[in-house]
Amino acid sequence: MSASLLPEIAWSRAHALIDRFASRRITVVGDVMLDRFVIGRVSRISPEAPVPVVVFDHEEWRLGGAANVAHNLRALGAAVDLIGVVGADESGAQLKDELAAKGIHSTGLITDLERKTTTKMRVVTTRNQQIARVDYESDHEIGVAIEEALAAQVEMRAKSAQVILVSDYQKGVVTRRSMAQLAAYGQAAGIPVIVDPKVPHIDYYAGATLVTPNHVEAESATNMRIESHDDARRAAESLRKRLGVENVLITRGEHGMWLSHAGVDGYLPASAREVADVTGAGDTVIATLALAIAAGANLAEAARLANEAASIVVGKFGAATVSPDELKQRF
Repeated sequence: MSASLLPEIAWSRAHALIDRFASRRITVVGDVMLDRFVIGRVSRISPEAPVPVVVFDHEEWRLGGAANVAHNLRALGAAVDLIGVVGADESGAQLKDELAAKGIHSTGLITDLERKTTTKMRVVTTRNQQIARVDYESDHEIGVAIEEALAAQVEMRAKSAQVILVSDYQKGVVTRRSMAQLAAYGQAAGIPVIVDPKVPHIDYYAGATLVTPNHVEAESATNMRIESHDDARRAAESLRKRLGVENVLITRGEHGMWLSHAGVDGYLPASAREVADVTGAGDTVIATLALAIAAGANLAEAARLANEAASIVVGKFGAATVSPDELKQRF
């Protein structure tokens, strides 16, 4: 069976959709994280063990996980409501400060006294070489009381949203119950629910509007090898049937994307010109998808916009973002 290329999008249509981003509102629910970078110079090897000695120069903090998705949405001009869980710790306070600096309010974040704020500390040289990473996290599932608090935040904040975006990093916020509540709320309110999934939770997402696994996740969830467009089509169809979802978008890195839904089955080739760092590219993809759908794009158009946004962000170092003007220039 021959694979079909998804329809082109005229530059005027792309620009019109991007211009609507600033009037859209997205509710993001998921695992918020803080990325901490300890940066220094390496000039010698330690006499105690065969490891480099890093002479401290400075520190940087960046938003990670669902917080980085919110950052991507805000950079594209959208209003964002971020709902998640943090600990009563210094990292939680720092994360809120970083959100405020990006124009994202943190009133939807729930403090759980029994959890740590998920923090990834990376020791990096001034030449952007990573030496080590230390993770601080509590990845057990949230309890019933926090699930109910999350549901209350969604009911309060998602009323004015055009899309609910679920960013699952398997750190405990997305449970079977919390996901079922989100899907039910979206269906009752007529709001699309888009999920960036994790394989161990794959059966949680029944009732979602769109699920966006990457290549490896799709292979693992379906127990299929994906080496061609036909393989991607079969895997996407299998996921649609298993989850009872209408739409699946498989992101395939250098092989582009495969979109499967009732009206369109087809692919997009990768659009990246230079690849510097793929960190956070998935966050950019799902943020752009959600915002394009909120702006009135159909799924093929949304995939086109997301594909171009990904091609921009992988040319930057670290978990970067894309601006509306940068995205317009690709059309």
